[in-house]
Amino acid sequence: MTGACEILATRFHPASAPDYVPVPHLRDLQLSRLQAVVWRAYRNVELFRSRLRQRGLDPDDIRSLEDLARLPFTVKADLRDTYPFGLFASPLQDVVRLHASSGTTGKPIVVAYTQEDVNVWTSVMVRTFAACGLGKGDIIQNAYGYGLFTGGLGAHYGAEGLGATVIPMSGGNTDRQIMVLKDFGVTAICSTPSYFLHLAERAAELGVDLRELPLRAGVFGAEPWTESMRRHLEEAAGIQAYDIYGLSEIIGPGVASECACQAGLHIFEDHFYPEIVDPATGEPLPDGEEGELVLTTLSKQAMPIIRYRTRDITSFITEPCPCGRTIRRIRRIGRRSDDMFIIRGINVFPSQIETALLAVEGTLPHYQIVLTRQKGLDEMEVQVEVTPEVFSDKIGALEQLQARLLGSIEQVVGLRAHVRLVAPHTIQRSEGKAKRVVDRRSE
Repeated sequence: MTGACEILATRFHPASAPDYVPVPHLRDLQLSRLQAVVWRAYRNVELFRSRLRQRGLDPDDIRSLEDLARLPFTVKADLRDTYPFGLFASPLQDVVRLHASSGTTGKPIVVAYTQEDVNVWTSVMVRTFAACGLGKGDIIQNAYGYGLFTGGLGAHYGAEGLGATVIPMSGGNTDRQIMVLKDFGVTAICSTPSYFLHLAERAAELGVDLRELPLRAGVFGAEPWTESMRRHLEEAAGIQAYDIYGLSEIIGPGVASECACQAGLHIFEDHFYPEIVDPATGEPLPDGEEGELVLTTLSKQAMPIIRYRTRDITSFITEPCPCGRTIRRIRRIGRRSDDMFIIRGINVFPSQIETALLAVEGTLPHYQIVLTRQKGLDEMEVQVEVTPEVFSDKIGALEQLQARLLGSIEQVVGLRAHVRLVAPHTIQRSEGKAKRVVDRRSE
């Protein structure tokens, strides 16, 4: 992909583009913005002000980017505890947009935007699509959900700002999605990777070969996905599958994006300052070491967030990217610290199971992990769909496949699991974020 990187870098490399600014200039910009945002939060957000005073700090103590580590963390519970408007740094009359999480685990998380915040959001999404090789003349089908979820409108404004033609499909209604892909000459689609997997599968059932359509790029985010899943999506649809990253608490989609190199995600760090910390101690880690991503908004007005613990596990990539961007890259986020579950003393992440399953030929990338407790012991069953050819084959072939899957899981995870092979279309499909783990241990 290096050649494609260089071609796209030439196409999207205006001298003033913030993705390519000299690093010393970027650091100066980050420091001035950090100092301004700390003062804004101190003046207007009681929670932040009281925590700084508890530490004997005031905003003037932030004299370098290294001083950021002296500031307190923000965690998701802070947003719930101050529901709905307790973290706002702008009066409500200046807020032009409110979004919120689904609130499935309690009070929803509310996030706010001034008009300037919306403009920044648009600009980072323009940079996201440009990094994925899209531009004016592309037809982008947006299958992220519209509404309180930030994905739909975030991608929509960015695609319009890019000068592309936007089709605001939202999620669901899969047959109609396929009809529009085919009839409208769509060149790029935005969705969760699990939903596009379902869409590609349904297209095959309808006799539509996505590889024969103008579709050439998928911009996928909102859930962790593996390199194995990328290869599957690209082969199934004849596209380049790009990973993007964002979270509502920071801005929504547009925090980071892959470029044509598909070798890590560039963080738009002129607006979102990244740190990697030890998940257990909170101490900053050296570049290259894996840890928890912490983000600070550098330009957010309505709701500045200082040192937000994302729970996403990644590391900085220290080598320069062939695309020429000077903003830092992080490795793709395949797991979250709070996605981990423990089975018989072993830490397990769903992404590990996906890697193990997709390494074995004959399986489909549809699976579910069911956790139960039998006679006081935790058990893990992995239900995985197999191809129609394998499922209709002899019992011996299924037993051999099951044995290979058991071996692959044990090799990757270090744990013996139960594997149940199921027929195609047995596992419920997702029109948004896939539910990979069903925990029945408390039932």
